[in-house]
Amino acid sequence: MHVSHIHAWLDVSPLLASLSLLSIWLTSLFYFSFLNALLLSYYRITMNRANWICETQKGIRSKGIFLGDNPLKYPSPILLLQLTIAALVTTLFQFILNPLGESAYISQMLAGILLGPSFLGGENDFAEIVYPVKSFYISQTFAFFGCMLFLFLVGVKMDLSIVRRSGKKAVVIGLSAFFVPLVLNVGFALVLQRTVTMEPQLHKSLVAIAVFQCLSSFHVIGCLLGDLKLLNSELGRLAVSSSMISGVISWIWVILAFTVRLSTMKKTGNLPFMGLSLAALFVLIIFIMRPIMLWMVAQTAKGKPIKESYIVSIFIMVLICSLLGEIVGQHFLLGPMVLGLAVPDGPPLGSALVEKLDSYVSNILLPSYFLFTGARINLSEIRMKTVGIVEVLALSSFCGKVLGTMVPSLYCKMPAIDALSLGLIMSAQGITDLLVLQHGMLLLLIDGECYSIMIMSSVLFTGIITPIVKFLYNPSKRYKSTKRRRTIEHSLPNMELGLLVCMFHQDSTPSIINLIEVFNPTPKSPICFCVVHLIRLSGRTAPVLITHRPGKSASLHSNNYSDHIINAFRLYQEHNASSVIMNAFTAIAPYATMHDEVCTLAFEKRTSMIIIPFHKFFSAIQCTEELAHPIRSVNRNILQNAPCSLGILVDRGTLNKKPSALHTSISGRSLYSVGTIFVEGPDDREALALATRMAGNPNVSLTVTKFTDPKQNRTQKEIDSEVIMKYKTAIDGKKQHVYKEVHVKDSVDMINEIRSMENFFDLILVGRRHDSDSPLFMGLTEWNEFPELGFLGDMLASFDANCEVSVLVVQQQSFGCAEKEKTDIFKCHVKDSFSVVDIPHNRH
Repeated sequence: MHVSHIHAWLDVSPLLASLSLLSIWLTSLFYFSFLNALLLSYYRITMNRANWICETQKGIRSKGIFLGDNPLKYPSPILLLQLTIAALVTTLFQFILNPLGESAYISQMLAGILLGPSFLGGENDFAEIVYPVKSFYISQTFAFFGCMLFLFLVGVKMDLSIVRRSGKKAVVIGLSAFFVPLVLNVGFALVLQRTVTMEPQLHKSLVAIAVFQCLSSFHVIGCLLGDLKLLNSELGRLAVSSSMISGVISWIWVILAFTVRLSTMKKTGNLPFMGLSLAALFVLIIFIMRPIMLWMVAQTAKGKPIKESYIVSIFIMVLICSLLGEIVGQHFLLGPMVLGLAVPDGPPLGSALVEKLDSYVSNILLPSYFLFTGARINLSEIRMKTVGIVEVLALSSFCGKVLGTMVPSLYCKMPAIDALSLGLIMSAQGITDLLVLQHGMLLLLIDGECYSIMIMSSVLFTGIITPIVKFLYNPSKRYKSTKRRRTIEHSLPNMELGLLVCMFHQDSTPSIINLIEVFNPTPKSPICFCVVHLIRLSGRTAPVLITHRPGKSASLHSNNYSDHIINAFRLYQEHNASSVIMNAFTAIAPYATMHDEVCTLAFEKRTSMIIIPFHKFFSAIQCTEELAHPIRSVNRNILQNAPCSLGILVDRGTLNKKPSALHTSISGRSLYSVGTIFVEGPDDREALALATRMAGNPNVSLTVTKFTDPKQNRTQKEIDSEVIMKYKTAIDGKKQHVYKEVHVKDSVDMINEIRSMENFFDLILVGRRHDSDSPLFMGLTEWNEFPELGFLGDMLASFDANCEVSVLVVQQQSFGCAEKEKTDIFKCHVKDSFSVVDIPHNRH
């Protein structure tokens, strides 16, 4: 339903008021129903082995140790202690296992098992003090409440339009990943029932066990891909789309199976009424609650935060859906999961919900759920024969999922390694599998022994899968494996120049437009550039890449900032139609994987250079910082993985002191003064090649200063001389361009020369990487504040310098050492992974 048509059939404001009044009564009933259902399920499972204990009822709060109370004898302090221990132990496991490639699910489950009865939570003093039986009433409520909010948030982050946009490959893989293991595992279970002697309860539950192990969930796959930082990779997008297909089928299967089982347990014949009640719950969510949420989004101005009252209304909807799910006999988490999928993803509503709840729910409340999941696992009660039978089915299910994913993937001509990685991802298990098993145990489909074995099996298989996937699949190999020289130095002079411009903020727009104008676009040598606005992913799981086409309305995912940026570049293109071609994109992705979007786009568009803004925004008067740390991390990742040359623009506003490129093209010419510092090496050659292109611009005056080093390598000197000769040829007869050589003996002389001329230009071009063993760079390694800028760029961009000029730091495309060419090693003192870089040189 479109937002603009809602008011035609629904007056939402009275409905919201009625909903608020009704929710007060329903919410109060929710807690009683919720708590009673939890206790009933717990005691049904433990009835045969637990003892009923009567204790004197005390208050929930302690008066404190100074008044003689023991706080650990009261529910509230015990609850806080349990939440704290669960969160700390989970965090400790994540700190140890995350570097090994393990997902958060493994850390959470290991923490739950460690604190469970098999280890610390057994019959000992620690369990009696920290986990007394009387505390389970409240603690389990908090645990399942945290699980409910977590799954609601996972649903909020999901974009159901992925299913609609899924191609045939994703649909076929999703269907195959569900039905192949299901047929294989159920057939295996029937064979085992007829050929193997086993316990009567296991014999009765074997088919249910086989079915449970074949289920999949897009919640699990989305969380796993997020932990592996593969969400916006090519494989990640296919995995999300395929898991949506298989996950929807799995949940339909589970809901129908549990509904039928619930109706047959009492033999009351209420199956039709239960089905109608479940359908009514879905109708309530889709046709009443979702339009209300769309109305909330429509009432929020673009770019503005959503009202707090709307957020509270959503929380009340979550509680109502959970209560209604319990009333109709379904799992109380079903309603919130479906409601989460119905919430409009992204800003303003989805992102607001995620920002307010995600960190607290995931790190504080959710670990307590895994604690009580682990509390139901008792390894001492497991028999080896049962383990063998259940593990055969687990292995059969795993092989079925891998084969069911790999076969259609290979048929679609996917590389074998990628197909195997996708199969491993699709076979992972997680939190929704725990919920299904717990509900299956409540409905007596499986017993506690099989539950424990299946949980341990999911931890084992998922724990093995994630490091293998991280080892096998590297999303950067697609754009790093190219051997084509995508540099300005090796570009033909009269060919189209491809650029990719990254924008984090609209304030960088004027400087970038002027920089492109300085690059000298002409009809004979036009510039085809892509503008990509990079936005942090918030409120959704799957990254989004939006292509902006002229004449089409803006996407719902875009925002005002993107519109302002794109309109400015589009206007520049219109006034330079014969020499400039522009394509606009908006990339919404996590900061950790944002570089994949940039590098993939640069690879696909075959650009020769990526231009990124420096992470600190300067002005001629003062320096201001905005989102410095995450943007700097993105820039570093692009530096490491760029499939072409790269330029980092340190913008101090000097390019904007002249009339803008747009006004210049209309009203007259403006002269830009550009300086280039040349020492040696591929990066300096790339900067000089860029300067040579600028030399054809009549609005630019160039000054190239070559610092000579008497100890320079002869081979390196010959290669540099070829580029210098091209520049001299290009400026022959043009008086506004200058080339000069300055003899310096050490770094002090070079720094003094640079300081003496730095503020005479609007822009200075420098190479990023230089030989740190050269006498011209001795001692500079100790003053490197910004390693990503190299020695010279760092000196010009440092805060204690009086430099007021904008700087473009250039890095030439790096090639692998496997190429059979002469290679020199240029060392640049850069922290972490920037210490040593191998650069091959091609004399031709």
